[in-house]
Amino acid sequence: MVAVGAAGAFAFTALPSASATPSASAVIAEVYGGGGNSGATLTRDFVELGNAGSAAYDLSGYSVQYLPGTPSAGSTWQVTALTGAIAPGARYLVGEGTGSGGTTALPTTDATGSIAMSATSGTIALVSGTAALTCKTAADCAADPSIVDLAGYGTAVVREGSGPATGASNTAAVARADSLADTDDNAADFTGGTPTPVNSAGQTPGSGDGGGDGGGDGGGDGGSTNPGTVRVHDIQGTTRLSPYAGQTVTRVPGIVTGVRGSGSLGYWIQDPTPDTDPRTSEAVFVYTGSAKPTVAVGDSVLVTGKVTEYYPSSTSQSNTEIGAPTTTVLSSGNTLPDAVALNATSVPDAYIPTASGGSIESLALQPSVYAQDFFESLEGMRVTFADARVVGASDAYGELWVTVKPKENATARGGTLYSSYDQPNTGRIEVMSLDTTSTFPVANVGDELSGVTTGPLDYSTYGGYNVQATQLGTLVDKGLKQEVTRRQKKDELAVATYNVENLDALDTQEKFDRLAEGVAVNLNSPDVVALEEIQDDNGATNDGTVTAEATLKRFTDAVRAAGGPAYKWRYISPTNNADGGEPGGNIRQVFLFNPKRVSFTDHKGGDATTATSVVKTRKGVQLTYSPGRIDPTNAAWEDSRKPLVGEFTFQGEQVFVIANHFISKGGDQPIHGRYQPPARSSETQRAAQAAEVNTFVKSLLAADRNAKAIVLGDLNDYEFSQTVTTLTAGKVLKPLITTLPAAERYTYVYDGNSQTLDHILTSPAVTSFNYDVVHINAEFADQASDHDPQIVRIDLSKCRRH
Repeated sequence: MVAVGAAGAFAFTALPSASATPSASAVIAEVYGGGGNSGATLTRDFVELGNAGSAAYDLSGYSVQYLPGTPSAGSTWQVTALTGAIAPGARYLVGEGTGSGGTTALPTTDATGSIAMSATSGTIALVSGTAALTCKTAADCAADPSIVDLAGYGTAVVREGSGPATGASNTAAVARADSLADTDDNAADFTGGTPTPVNSAGQTPGSGDGGGDGGGDGGGDGGSTNPGTVRVHDIQGTTRLSPYAGQTVTRVPGIVTGVRGSGSLGYWIQDPTPDTDPRTSEAVFVYTGSAKPTVAVGDSVLVTGKVTEYYPSSTSQSNTEIGAPTTTVLSSGNTLPDAVALNATSVPDAYIPTASGGSIESLALQPSVYAQDFFESLEGMRVTFADARVVGASDAYGELWVTVKPKENATARGGTLYSSYDQPNTGRIEVMSLDTTSTFPVANVGDELSGVTTGPLDYSTYGGYNVQATQLGTLVDKGLKQEVTRRQKKDELAVATYNVENLDALDTQEKFDRLAEGVAVNLNSPDVVALEEIQDDNGATNDGTVTAEATLKRFTDAVRAAGGPAYKWRYISPTNNADGGEPGGNIRQVFLFNPKRVSFTDHKGGDATTATSVVKTRKGVQLTYSPGRIDPTNAAWEDSRKPLVGEFTFQGEQVFVIANHFISKGGDQPIHGRYQPPARSSETQRAAQAAEVNTFVKSLLAADRNAKAIVLGDLNDYEFSQTVTTLTAGKVLKPLITTLPAAERYTYVYDGNSQTLDHILTSPAVTSFNYDVVHINAEFADQASDHDPQIVRIDLSKCRRH
């Protein structure tokens, strides 16, 4: 058999451009999502393609994509890019996610991804492009001309024909007949059975391919100890994409600088003899698949393998890798190449080039201009920094964030402020450790990673470029403390907002106690608290339960035990699974109020689908329903939390409070991804939600221009965003975060950026107030919630009338 990708071996013809008619040649031949699961023999998921035609099919620029069987609003297609071709009558093997079970590796894969496919239900598409699909129904996908073939299995909503293929499980794949017949009916074309992966060389598991699941790192290269003609800088090239992608390179020399023995297994090599082009990295990751590397740091090696561009996600940048390697160790204990210093001088101030929303991958790198180009030019190379301030606390995954630019947008408590879309803070860098024998430090924002940290520079979809530390600095605790705000004065109405992160009645008492302490002690017992992410009484158990009485009873009891008042509560139960969040959890906003200080005005009749409105009465303005919801059947609130509106009275003064939890940023492209500027697709729905709340506030002010309204909650967007601009249109609301000094404007920390997602806004009649963000969570490794609460204290007697 002629090897796939051999130059000039075959004449190439175009793949069919639509899935509406049966594919006569290139098809999905077999799908298996049980790799590494309980009872599985194979260690890895796979998708096998087949060519029933008489000519080779070029897969350059194509992809295999996966969608969950029952996609939610936040579900996206995951993408694995393809290279090479499928020979006539041959197969093409795409390796995907690896589990912890199984005993048998796949044969050497022709393309490599990391998608964790479901064993029982999902959809695979063969696509003539690498952009993630957007269709989520069978009809919409059938109309997409980029889909060459599609296979839905289990209970997949997206499938071809009368129904999805059946029979998939931890131990069974769904596969076409050997003829690769395709009638565009998944139920008829596929049958369940023992997985039978075959690669382009005709190899099957255990057939002596020597690589197994994307490679191994032993075996030598025919005994030769002479380097080949290709060097690492040739492989890396001057753009983000390797000019050798899809090609096999032979006996590439380098020194092993780091070994990763868990997760994505492999090691980094770096050429100690660099070229003179600052754009070309001198290092590359060698991916060993399911085989643990046997090389050691300091080994001088020759590596033969296939160059690939591995994409951690559909919108991320790629990692240039050598896969399916054979490795010859020439010597050990060699001096490592010098590490490149990361500091305020070396890292440019501009962040990343733009391409009008398109991919920047083909642009020539400008490492002296853009920070992200600078990091890309060092991909895989040893880098080092010293005495760096922690700007993102350590997490459960053994990660933290530092800044190598200590003066860049520093917050008052040691973080790095994210203050605009065009200033994402270039000095931030993520840090992980390759040392699996030592405990990763527990670090808070403002702490210092003292001394020298050194290691290969890697890239991940979770945060972008990161240092895989072989030498980790020593943590110096700078003593960051939780804040405690002052207690409201007798004549001040204190109103707070707090996202309690999916709190339900089945959570631990420790979680209840810590969140309750935040209310009773750190917020000093506000008169009204708007809570976000209160779940129903059995949390993620998806049995139709929507009430939250048990959850709120436990929480208010915990507040009382922490020294707080005996709060009462009001809320509207959502329609089951209609408000987004964790399936079955039914999160909602809730008002807590201290009846000894403030009264709630009930206007009964509000429910999940009935809108409240503003009416004038002989007694003044009031709500038709309190508690009530703002236009809950409007499309703006689809699969999202509806605003909760309540009418309160404090010392004879009427106050309207609107608690919000806008839709999340899920689906937005990352700021470090390959598409620049990144698309913020979720912003469209948040802007619609903001417009709905804005319209409601305008109706309130039209009825009473002196109405005192407080709009608050987790808006999931920044103070400089279109969401907040839309919410405040007509100057009907003032965002109180803008009244703080710039270095204090944050409620959340993400990827080392201190940013504002939670807000309190007030109507024009609220003129005498004191506002505070109370930092108790976001900057700390040990968090009760990932959000910081905030509070406004209003002296209603001093608020002027218009």
